[in-house]
Amino acid sequence: MTQLYEEVAYVAYHFHWPHAQLMDLDHLERRQWVRQIAELNRRANAAADDAPALS
Repeated sequence: MTQLYEEVAYVAYHFHWPHAQLMDLDHLERRQWVRQIAELNRRANAAADDAPALS
C-alpha cells in the first residue's frame, strides 16, 4: 500500500493530476508514468549540471 501512495504522490506532484484520475490508472500504467517523470527529472538535472555557472 505504501508503494501506491508513493506513486500517486509522485505523479500528482509533478503533473498535478487529481487523485481520482490517478486512482483510475492500473498499476502498470501508473508505474510507466512514474518512470517517464523520473526520466524527465534526470534529463533536467543533467542539463542543469552541464549549464555554465553564473558569475
